[in-house]
Amino acid sequence: MHYPKPPEIIPLDNILPDEPLLMMGAGPVPIPHKVASANSVVINHLGDTMNRVIEQVKIMARYVFQTESGHVLGVSGPASAAMEMAVCNLVEPGTKVLSIRNGLFSGRLVEMVHRVGGDVTVLEIPDKQAAAPEMVERALKEGGYKVLTVVQGETSNTVWNRHLAEICRLGKAYGCVNIVDTVCTLSTMELEMDEWGVDAVITGGQKGLSSIPGVSLIAFSDEAWARIVARNAPMSHWCLDARLADKFWNQQSYHYTAPVSGVLALHEALRLICEETLPARFRRHAVCSAALQAGIEAMGLDLLIPAEARLNSVVGISVPDGVSADRVRHIMSQLYRVEISGAFGLNILRIGQMGEQSRTHHLSRTLHALGAAMRVAGGRVDPPAGMAEMERVLASNVVRN
Repeated sequence: MHYPKPPEIIPLDNILPDEPLLMMGAGPVPIPHKVASANSVVINHLGDTMNRVIEQVKIMARYVFQTESGHVLGVSGPASAAMEMAVCNLVEPGTKVLSIRNGLFSGRLVEMVHRVGGDVTVLEIPDKQAAAPEMVERALKEGGYKVLTVVQGETSNTVWNRHLAEICRLGKAYGCVNIVDTVCTLSTMELEMDEWGVDAVITGGQKGLSSIPGVSLIAFSDEAWARIVARNAPMSHWCLDARLADKFWNQQSYHYTAPVSGVLALHEALRLICEETLPARFRRHAVCSAALQAGIEAMGLDLLIPAEARLNSVVGISVPDGVSADRVRHIMSQLYRVEISGAFGLNILRIGQMGEQSRTHHLSRTLHALGAAMRVAGGRVDPPAGMAEMERVLASNVVRN
């Protein structure tokens, strides 16, 4: 048989930058050395060692989710796959769903509900506002809803649904199971699955957990699990069938070949969170984000979202008239080797404050790069004033790295 000449391929060394870029966007985030090291190991996905790793991952995940649930599962895929697992297992054709939409990712939950045949009502939240419990209750009073979907933090426009606990309690009072997207918030701020009445918690590895992309976590409450077991409609997804996934994650049986390296990385990321403790981690994130926000404003830029609805884990910045957000990002990347995010059709900038991003040395490098790039791009800003204010806030809170 005649084989054609193989294509000429450029080695990765010739594609990747000589110096790794500092990832300060909306994810993925920098990962600790121990996480990266764990991700380089391959073991038997059905062996005793893997079983021990899985048990520890579940124990640590329960701490991070703040739950006693026995239904913690890993997902071989991005956080969107975990979102889809929650939806396709809890929503049957015709199930009435109330979806609270603040932006792109809460809207993705709406689309997923549509795709599995759910009868979805969308509660649109006004721009730059958090969902108000009174508005949610008015919608729930229409009756008959079985599922409620909501995001804790809307990554796309940096809105924080600060009343999440009250919204979830309302959902329970009106007979719903609550699906909550904590993709950009888990381990960066409080989330108490059991106490708040959350029935399905979704997160990805590559944001607050400071792990690798492509391996996610989900936890179901006992009530949600009972609905999954009792569902009448057949599951359209094989890989995302929670009952099949449970065989691997809780019964030491086979589902499919697990991403063992990714699970090992997730183990180390969770271990580092447990070692730091949630209260200390929440404080670190709050202080670092507050310092960054203060520096941005002192520099002369406006934050996108009012303080009462502002997400700390992804900070949105309004770009001055006449300045291109894409040009600012390009200068930061090429000249200062710092990458931040744009948005989906909006002329704004987003800076991440998740996991390893919330370190003082990363803040200083990022704010300096932002100020310098903004001036080159035509923005009238005062970078030294921004740096001084950020350092003042950090010093007043005595952040330890």
